[in-house]
Amino acid sequence: MKANYLNVLYYRGWYQIKASSVLSLFLHKNKYKSLLADFKYAFTGKHGLEIGGPTQIFASDLLPVYQWAKQVDGCNFSSNTIWEGAIKNNEYQYFANKSGEQFILDGTDLNTIKSGTYDFLLSSHNLEHIANPLRAIEEWRRVLKPGGFILLILPDKNYTFDRKRDYTTFEHLLSDVETGKDEDDLTHLPEILGLHDFALDPRAGKDYAAFKKRGENNLQERALHHHVFSQDVLKKSLEHYRFKVLAQCFIPPYNQIILGQKEPAI
Repeated sequence: MKANYLNVLYYRGWYQIKASSVLSLFLHKNKYKSLLADFKYAFTGKHGLEIGGPTQIFASDLLPVYQWAKQVDGCNFSSNTIWEGAIKNNEYQYFANKSGEQFILDGTDLNTIKSGTYDFLLSSHNLEHIANPLRAIEEWRRVLKPGGFILLILPDKNYTFDRKRDYTTFEHLLSDVETGKDEDDLTHLPEILGLHDFALDPRAGKDYAAFKKRGENNLQERALHHHVFSQDVLKKSLEHYRFKVLAQCFIPPYNQIILGQKEPAI
């Protein structure tokens, strides 16, 4: 799990962060643990689905969802990704001695999963990689049971290579739904190429041509951050699909966290 997490950090460029943020997390870890422990009831003994995992934060003592849950199934867009490498079909090994079912499906189209299957859904540093994120949230809502929970973690642009980009507006996300944007969309590629902070993305280095080629091949790579989310737009995105937002917080060094709940059955 540790090696996998470091691989994720390496490819996504998150590992070059401010020392002050790391120090802040170290000094206030108990505060964050206490805050996130309030979420425990949403996951304990329950069956969930993770989009784009596994994820180290859910294995950590900061937010140990993998330990709380009865079972977590996984969903990845391909059987071989730049983050996870080769993925075994049918088995999602997410924690020591714990595994679930592995799906190879696009996050915006969970077509083989029945509606109302899961008690909770997790997604960490994934939604920004989706060209039509509201379509994804609508689909994630579909597979949740009434009263089910959704826990999303997204990067704060101020601590990542997106820091020079403007926040995406909610109106823009609505437009993507209305125009039917698919995952091969490259609308934001020129903006990304112009404003990407290469100093915070060492893997990209200074090889602009290689970075551009990777971006043009995004349907296979899924490395681009199509959108830049603020906490306000995250909240509006969940509320648009009638989730009740239960909690929002920022946890150093770069994590924006939001927890929502689908309305219970009447």
